[in-house]
Amino acid sequence: KSSPLSPQQERKRALTVWSKVCFAIGGAPYQITGSALGFFLQIFLLDVALLDPLNASVILFVGRAWDAVTDPTVGFLVSRTPWTRHGRMMPWILISTTPAVLCYFLIWVVPPIEQGKMWWYLLFYCLFQTLQTCFHVPYSALTMFISTEQKERDSATAYRMTVEVLGTVVGTAIQGQIVGMANIPCINSTSLTNSSHHSMHGNNSQILLDSKVFNEVRGAVVIIEQKTFHISSTSTQKHVSFRRGLRLVMSHGPYVKLVLAFLFTSLAFMLMEGNFALFIKYTLGFREDFQNILLVIMLSATLTIPMWQWFLCRFGKKTAVYIGITWAVPFMIVVVCVNSNLFVSYIVSVAAGASVAAAFLLPWSMLPDVVDDFKVQNPTSQGHEAIFYSFYVFFTKFASGVSLGVSTLALSFAGYVPGVCVQSDSVNLTLKMLVSAAPVSLIALGLLVFKTYPINEERRQYNNKQLQLLLLQ
Repeated sequence: KSSPLSPQQERKRALTVWSKVCFAIGGAPYQITGSALGFFLQIFLLDVALLDPLNASVILFVGRAWDAVTDPTVGFLVSRTPWTRHGRMMPWILISTTPAVLCYFLIWVVPPIEQGKMWWYLLFYCLFQTLQTCFHVPYSALTMFISTEQKERDSATAYRMTVEVLGTVVGTAIQGQIVGMANIPCINSTSLTNSSHHSMHGNNSQILLDSKVFNEVRGAVVIIEQKTFHISSTSTQKHVSFRRGLRLVMSHGPYVKLVLAFLFTSLAFMLMEGNFALFIKYTLGFREDFQNILLVIMLSATLTIPMWQWFLCRFGKKTAVYIGITWAVPFMIVVVCVNSNLFVSYIVSVAAGASVAAAFLLPWSMLPDVVDDFKVQNPTSQGHEAIFYSFYVFFTKFASGVSLGVSTLALSFAGYVPGVCVQSDSVNLTLKMLVSAAPVSLIALGLLVFKTYPINEERRQYNNKQLQLLLLQ
């Protein structure tokens, strides 16, 4: 039954809880696989596939750099995709799902070859990242179309971030328990065959879960895109070329400052994420517990997402950034200063999870504000949402590639030996720097840049009123 409301009234109407949940489910596959790769791919390549640290650094850096390049490319292609009866973005999601699942499975397989092993992982890692981008870029751009109300978009984003962090819990739990059950023997032991078996067996469950979540989001995306189509087809605003749109986006000061600030803070958390498993396993010596410590971090992050949503609504988003991001700093310092103590490690993990939640929620909650600000200043230019989102993802993924590549290379220079039970003092010192000193410095730089970010609560409210007036014209 068709709605008696106009498209503008439809988008102003409050979103139902079910609509927000359906929208949020779409973010789960990206985080389930992303958390598994972020936490465990490095340690898998080094201690299971037994790759040289230099080759592992090439795979991690090139794979993430390639992933970063695909985001603006897919953003451009999405902006040029014609509307279909399934919407504009749904075909991208449908076509990319099955091959993405296959490539993800093959990333965790140890091939029966030695000479071409690095190329195996590089090929399927790059293919998976490309296909995952074809899903995530059109999905993330939907945030701008689900409602014209800032509060509704912020609420939907909070639902999405809650599900996404829950997805990281699922990914960390499943992959972590697989790695933990594998219990990779030291280099002098007999064989690593059992670990490969467990990795392949466990990932079948991971892939089935990813496929199920991909399917569940399908209906919600179609409904949202149908509304988007009606609004776009009735709009009288002028379209501009992609090149001019890109210039407009990249010259928008608030966007540049927001992306640069979160680039530094994201790089900080990515450094910690990519090296924390190795730090727990070797520096702290908790070989049997590292996967459980990682799981505690993500569970804490999941439970504190609603708290941060309340905080940003009550005290403003800029205040939430300052409190939420800096919350992790003392715990990053404590974890490397105290002697190896399992209880202290779990306490630090619970506290650090709260900051991880803020790092998840706040960038995606603030990007719509930047897009609104752009629309107010450029009322005749429309259709650039995919560019805003894809280039933000581009920069964060590039930062991830840099962090993984540089950190693995640093471990190589420090003398990391794959598969041994105890690493040298230089390796342990390097791991301490990668999970503490470097992230703390990057967080400080990010917050200094963020001080120049101009969109405060007053400007947000002004932009909201101006956009409501534009809708009435």
